[in-house]
Amino acid sequence: MLATAVAAAVTTPVVVLSVTPAFADTRPTARTPQHPASPARQAKPSLAELERAATEAAKALDAAVAAERAAGEDAAKANALTAPHNVAVKTARQVAGAAAVAKTDADKALAAAEKALAELPVDATDEQRKDAERKVTEAGAVVTATTEAKATAEAQLTRDLAAAYEAMNAAEQRLELAKKAVVEARLAKQAADKALADAKKAADQEDEECAAAEPRLTAVVTGLPTKVVAGEPVDFSVRLTNGTGETLDKVQAFVSVKATDKTGLKDLGTSLKLQWSSTTSPKWQNLDRDDRSGAISALKAGTGADVKLRLSVDASAPAGDATAFIGGEYLNTDGSCGSSPTDKYDFTIEAAVAKPTPAASASPTPTPTATPTPSATPSATAQGGTSPTPLSTTSGTLAATGSSTATQQLALAGGAAVVLGSGAVFLARRRNAGTGTGTKGIDG
Repeated sequence: MLATAVAAAVTTPVVVLSVTPAFADTRPTARTPQHPASPARQAKPSLAELERAATEAAKALDAAVAAERAAGEDAAKANALTAPHNVAVKTARQVAGAAAVAKTDADKALAAAEKALAELPVDATDEQRKDAERKVTEAGAVVTATTEAKATAEAQLTRDLAAAYEAMNAAEQRLELAKKAVVEARLAKQAADKALADAKKAADQEDEECAAAEPRLTAVVTGLPTKVVAGEPVDFSVRLTNGTGETLDKVQAFVSVKATDKTGLKDLGTSLKLQWSSTTSPKWQNLDRDDRSGAISALKAGTGADVKLRLSVDASAPAGDATAFIGGEYLNTDGSCGSSPTDKYDFTIEAAVAKPTPAASASPTPTPTATPTPSATPSATAQGGTSPTPLSTTSGTLAATGSSTATQQLALAGGAAVVLGSGAVFLARRRNAGTGTGTKGIDG
């Protein structure tokens, strides 16, 4: 099974979810090869193949163990005295023993008859002599019959013994083969498990190689406000720009949001949901389990494309502070890969505004019309709108975060440390998992 899995190793380029670049730039840029093809990468079996091989090896081992157990039970039954072949042997032994006794008795009778005939006196009558001779003849006939009976019984015993030995030996041989099969299945499972473990270790090492930031691939956020009201979805976008000088086969946006309440003690991750869409996939879809959007296929050098995103906060969520971590990653069919620098954008979460409930009164009374007064100066950013000035990845943060205590900042900083790590390691993680859209929201 392991050999089959290795033979079925992935040797063709990865099929990715294609998203047509929106608003693509067309400025040509000189193409300079940066990542030579890596045959070793392409020759590697996929983790999925190795996982299937390990699963099949485990099933084969379970089946071999079950077969050994059954063979052991059969061998025990074959050696039991109650087994049909052993019962037949027992019966044949009894018959052969009785035949042997009868033959012995017949021989004794013949010998006695012959002795009596030989010891007849000289003056014995003809009648006496004829009677003695008759007894010798009859005893001889019994000897002949018992001799044949004994031979027949012994032959039957020989056949029954051979059948019993054959049945027991066959059962023992099946048990030995089953034991060998268990050993082979166990070795195959160990080999499959080791191959899978080695592949995962190699994938982790390869991911670390791909974690190096590629500053010429940039991810810039537009439209993410400084305040998000619970229960009111916010649409924004991430602009991915390829400045590497060569076409990137697959590019994805990475967006992760971490949030806590105002105390900084309660994690609001379960209250957040982040989705993506594009011109070719207009339906809103959840990011995959690695917080990635659908892939942009073949992003040419010097061009850019937008990925639309929608952030939703449950209406029941309390006010809090949040940080969005934004980045991009690329993976070429030749195995070369990399990730953009990761930026973070701070914003606040405001609790949903409760609908006013009219107060009951005993009797209606006229209310004088109040002169309207100018409202307070509105927030610089409307809900769901864009900031007055474009967000810049140079600073990576918005002008105002809404945080009022060091506690919230420490909580979000902890989330930032988890996401950011060293450079953009997380961007390359499990890139072989594909670009399917998962069903979960942002993991807090």
